[in-house]
Amino acid sequence: WEINEDATIYTFKMRQGVKFHDDPCFEGGKGRVVTVQDMKWCLDRLCAYDVNNRGYDFFKDRIKGATDYYEATKKGNKIEGGCSGIKVLDDSTIQIELQQPFSGLLNLLALPFGYCYPPEAWKKYKEEMRIKTVGTGPFMMKAIRENDAVILTKNPNYWDKDKDGNQLPYLDAIRWSFIGDQKSELLAFKQDKLDFIYRLPAEMVDEIIDIDGNLLGDYKKYQYQEKPSLSIQYYGFKMSEGRFANNKKLRQAFNYAIDRKKIVDYTVKGAGVPANHGMVPAAFDRYDYKSVKGYKFDPAKAKQLMKEAGYPNGEGFEELTLQINSGGKRNEQIAEAIQSMLKANLNIDIKITKMPFAQHLEAVETSKTEFWRAGWVADFPDPENFINLFYSPHIPEKLTDKSYLNTFRYRNAKVDDLYDRAQKEIDETKRNELYRQADQLIIDDAPAMPIYYYMDRRMLQGNVKNFPQNAMEYRNLKDVYFVPKRNQ
Repeated sequence: WEINEDATIYTFKMRQGVKFHDDPCFEGGKGRVVTVQDMKWCLDRLCAYDVNNRGYDFFKDRIKGATDYYEATKKGNKIEGGCSGIKVLDDSTIQIELQQPFSGLLNLLALPFGYCYPPEAWKKYKEEMRIKTVGTGPFMMKAIRENDAVILTKNPNYWDKDKDGNQLPYLDAIRWSFIGDQKSELLAFKQDKLDFIYRLPAEMVDEIIDIDGNLLGDYKKYQYQEKPSLSIQYYGFKMSEGRFANNKKLRQAFNYAIDRKKIVDYTVKGAGVPANHGMVPAAFDRYDYKSVKGYKFDPAKAKQLMKEAGYPNGEGFEELTLQINSGGKRNEQIAEAIQSMLKANLNIDIKITKMPFAQHLEAVETSKTEFWRAGWVADFPDPENFINLFYSPHIPEKLTDKSYLNTFRYRNAKVDDLYDRAQKEIDETKRNELYRQADQLIIDDAPAMPIYYYMDRRMLQGNVKNFPQNAMEYRNLKDVYFVPKRNQ
């Protein structure tokens, strides 16, 4: 692809000869060659009205003509040529024109919303495409058994080869198993029924790895991988009304009162990094997260700020309810640890209440709770994903309307300005610096209480090769292969 100097025009050259998977949606069940018109059709659908189109929000006000096309299709009207900002230049070239400079378009197009699929599959399967997928990748869907397994098979028509000319992928098939209990998953792995497991049971970590991440005992025969993840766990404060809304010192007192390192070491057993800096995790190579001055454990400072906030030694501070989502033992353990720390260091009482995740989310997004547990996992590898949570244009006019991203309903004109400038900045170093400045302002205002940045930990059988880890935990299996166990 080519990007013009101000990142307003992206021009893509299509690889020739790539075929869709064989599927009954095609004549004779044989996958046809992908065309540039398929790309255009899929991108136009991203900008069209559909109750199931969750991707439009990523592209509205960005792609030229997207808003007009959306509104027209919402009224049932057709615009000749589709979205005006998406143009087919020739049989192998498509161009996307933006309303203003935006350096992150490639990241958005790499989201599932941007995947290319054939119109034939949509016409045949409609919403069932979730389980009847037709793509172009190295593996094809064989079977989906809800809450049990997903089975993929090798795509014999995949376009790519390795450096020696061997057809990819190497593997004949992949089975992803869904095992609800981590102990059962580990047992299946030890019995050689699984080749790979993601995350370790917290209660067994001490017998699997030491403090430096070295495998212990019988586990030494396996491969261990760990990497900071693009995700964070935090607690949020309601900023629209109530005791936290106009009392920054109260929010800061909470932040100084918790021992993040203790939580990471003893509660989550090393499955994270203490969030002593900003809201952007410690997983970006080119983002200086360490220069963001966050909150380290300081009980004396917490007590002083609590006093300045109007609650000396916790006096006059009525019992506070911490809302968490049910279904996660670790979330409960963290909540109990924080409950204890806030009592010990601020002399306040915290009541923990659990809700099913859907109800929890509903209450948070509609401002029906003032203190809650949350986590965020990046959609794509850019600090924007985390600063975006504090961007005030996301806040609806009415308090009762859902505030999906900025659930805190936090407003700071300087943060908004830095975010807007960063969105238009095409130099990555300069863009990251703008995000870093916004991160510092957010942390100073303390609309949230960052707890820890996640650490992804996984184990592989010794004979699995060429399966590197990445911070997004995206799994590219086209190059993965096995060696005989005797040659591990």
